[in-house]
Amino acid sequence: MEETISLKELFYTIKKRLALIIAITLILTVAAAVYSNLTAKPSYQASTQILINRTNAEEEEVYNNEIQTNIELISTYNVIIKSKPILQKVKDELNLQESTTDLEGKISAASEKGSQVVEITVTDEDQQKAVDIANSVAGVFQEDIQDIMKVDNVNILSEAETATSSGSNTQMIIALAFFVGLMASLALAFILEYMENTFKSEEEIEEKLGAPVLGTISMIDRELKDGKIQYEHQVRGENIGS
Repeated sequence: MEETISLKELFYTIKKRLALIIAITLILTVAAAVYSNLTAKPSYQASTQILINRTNAEEEEVYNNEIQTNIELISTYNVIIKSKPILQKVKDELNLQESTTDLEGKISAASEKGSQVVEITVTDEDQQKAVDIANSVAGVFQEDIQDIMKVDNVNILSEAETATSSGSNTQMIIALAFFVGLMASLALAFILEYMENTFKSEEEIEEKLGAPVLGTISMIDRELKDGKIQYEHQVRGENIGS
């Protein structure tokens, strides 16, 4: 015979183990908040924008197909911006200590769909350093792309002047810990309820077994009277008619 769990039993289990559920959820959430605040480091983002044209408009008339070609090459430019030769020159220019691989992880280059404008964004723990790297990458790229791809019409539209805080994922970590704690505590509550095989009341016996309770025996009290242990107990019974 298959056992089914009713909605009433679910609420009963949650109510019965509510203290456990709250405790586990609260502990995990607080632990995540403390850990996140202790380990989280501030980070800043600085951005600069460059406009890339493959040919010089003064020397050659720009047609629609030429603009389309420039747009299609943007993804290539984005790769070149983060390439090792470019980043090595940025390192030397700013006297940076990190490797080109670490430096690459701080830089992102992207453009809006259908746009020839590339935005270079740098994320770093140091606010001024983020600004310097962004401007240096744009400057080095502007110089080197002429030799790499014969592009002589790269203009820096806006230099990075200040870096803004990029925030942290502290709130996401806390929310995730709350969700995990809640799910884990609920699962534990139902497991404990499933493993428990004792009856706590007469009503529970009648409900689970479907049989009436004929009698109960209370706890036996012992007390010393006149040097002898006296036992007292109460028995409640029900007469069953013949």
